[in-house]
Amino acid sequence: MAMRRMLLRETGAVEDGRLVEDEAAAAAPAWGQVALRVLACAVCHTDLHIVEGELSSPLPRVLGHQVVATVEALGDGVEGVSVGDRVGVGWLASTCGECAYCASGRENLCERACFTGRDVDGGYAEGMLADARFVFPLPARFSDVEAAPLLCAGIIGYRALKLSGVQPGGRLGLFGFGASAHLAIQVASAPGGWGCETYVFTRSESHRRLARELGAAWAGGAEDDPGVALDAAVSFAPAGWLVPAALARLGRGGTLVVNAVHASDIPSFPYELLYWERTVRSVANFTREDAREFLALAADAGLRVETEVYRLSDANEALVRLKQGQVQGAAVLVP
Repeated sequence: MAMRRMLLRETGAVEDGRLVEDEAAAAAPAWGQVALRVLACAVCHTDLHIVEGELSSPLPRVLGHQVVATVEALGDGVEGVSVGDRVGVGWLASTCGECAYCASGRENLCERACFTGRDVDGGYAEGMLADARFVFPLPARFSDVEAAPLLCAGIIGYRALKLSGVQPGGRLGLFGFGASAHLAIQVASAPGGWGCETYVFTRSESHRRLARELGAAWAGGAEDDPGVALDAAVSFAPAGWLVPAALARLGRGGTLVVNAVHASDIPSFPYELLYWERTVRSVANFTREDAREFLALAADAGLRVETEVYRLSDANEALVRLKQGQVQGAAVLVP
């Protein structure tokens, strides 16, 4: 059976329509794999970095790593998954399971990890294959379109919040307010949960309005002063210049987490911005435990997921809007 897909054959400016629609025969699942029918796939900044050659990937490649799908067939050796299940596929496609990182619960750092939509074909298609150990059951309360952004934007944002060390009731800064940040703010500020006071730094007035709707105590530009020192911060934008800008808003002992798989260079900055035991750290990928924790939390908290829906054939348009900062929430492709 043939399936439609959007294929990246050559990297370059996304405005040039680098993804080309074609058809390919649907492959049968190998040992340990499941064959999936894609229902929705959210668009990520990582996809944009791959298209424009900022993040390497063997080509040709089908992008997409925030996939909601139903299981159509099982390969030999598959356990815990049944035909007809609705599942999610994220960025982490597989790990070695044997190295020191995997053995210590840090499979996100595995040096032999493979990633969906970069090392193996992803969800910009009508169907795909996935390692059955790395698919997740999805909360029934979310539609296919709503569930898709949870699988990277949501999980990675959740891990970034954990790494920031922010405590319940603390002051948290969010720099950039796209797909990941609009979910992270709800986790951080949820009543009865972390209850943080959140401060959002973004250049878009529409994003500032959404931030306030979702509970931000303050919203402004990166150059603006909220009038308080932050206990922790997360930078969601792939812009290195935001690091010193964010450090300048951190109080003593605060941590800044950079949530980006690729970013522009960090400019030099005065040492005093780092002094007083401030910390800068990156977040890399996520573990399956992160995914399970976040998906359960998302269901319990009833997160509001903002989306813009596009046809699969309009993937190039969605990526251009993402690059231009025009997407409100998350862009989602529906085959």
